[in-house]
Amino acid sequence: MIRFDKVSKTFRRTTVLDKISLSIGQGDRVALVGSNGAGKTTLIRCLLGEYICDGEVTLAGKEVRAHRTEILKRVGFVPQIPPPLKMPVQQLINFAAGVCDSDPEKMYAVSEQLGLAAGSFRKHPFVKLSGGQKQKLLIAIALGRDCDVLVMDEPAANLDPEARHVLFKLLAEKQNDAAMIISSHRLDEVAALVNRVIELDQGKVVLDDHVADAVDMDSVLNCSVRLTRPDSAFASTVREWGFVESGDGLVWSGPVAGPDRLRFLGVLSRYAGLLNGIVMEEAEKGSEQ
Repeated sequence: MIRFDKVSKTFRRTTVLDKISLSIGQGDRVALVGSNGAGKTTLIRCLLGEYICDGEVTLAGKEVRAHRTEILKRVGFVPQIPPPLKMPVQQLINFAAGVCDSDPEKMYAVSEQLGLAAGSFRKHPFVKLSGGQKQKLLIAIALGRDCDVLVMDEPAANLDPEARHVLFKLLAEKQNDAAMIISSHRLDEVAALVNRVIELDQGKVVLDDHVADAVDMDSVLNCSVRLTRPDSAFASTVREWGFVESGDGLVWSGPVAGPDRLRFLGVLSRYAGLLNGIVMEEAEKGSEQ
C-alpha cells in the first residue's frame, strides 16, 4: 500500500533521510520510533506529499506529490504539534470533511466519544482551544472519516486516560482495514498498539521488526492498588485515571486500558515506596468497572 523507494531528504546540506526503502501494507500497525531528529516527522511529511525528496514515495501505486489531492482523501493525519489555525472549529471540520468527501457529523460524533463536545465550540477559533481539546479535535477529524491509511505523530500525548482508552477502541475498529503509522520517540508509549517496529537513527532504518500482537487494543484491566499509608499526591494522580478509594485511602481501584498498562505501571513506579500490593486482571468484555 505504502512504498518508500530510496527516499532521501536534505535540509541545508544536512541529510535528514538517507536512502530509506520501506513497504507498509494493509493491516500493518507500525511504531515509527527514534530520538528527536532521527527523521520520523520528515518521513511522514514526505508521505503526505509536503516535501520534495529524492527517490519515490507511492500510495496504492500512485506517486504522492503528483496525486496529492487524491492521496490526502485516503489519509487520516494527526500531527504532533497542532497547527496555529485561527478558523472556527465548525469551519475547520467542514473544510476537512470536504477534502475527503466525508460527513462532518461523524467527526462531531467521534469528538463526543473522546469527551470533547465539539458542537459546543463551533464558533471558537481552533487556536484558542486548550492543548487537549486541540488533540481530541484533530483525532476526531482523522478518525471520523473513511480512510485506509492513518498517520499519527504522538497521537495520545495530550490525552487524559479516559480519552486514550477511547482512542485505542477507535483504532481497534480500523486495525484490519487500514495501514497505521504511529510515530513516537518512546517505544513503550505505543508498543501495545502495533505489530511492527521501525526505528530510525540519523535518517536511516536501523530496525524493522514484526512483533506479535500481545494486547487487544480495546481491552481493559481492572486494577487494585494497596498502599502502606495514605498519600495525597498519589491520590491526586490516580484520580486522574478514574480510580476511587476505599479502606481510608489505603486501597484504590479503577480501570486501565490494556495498551496503557506499561504507562500506568510507570506512574506507579514513582510511588514505589508506598506500594503494598498491585492486582491487574483482564476484564470481560462489557464488564469494565
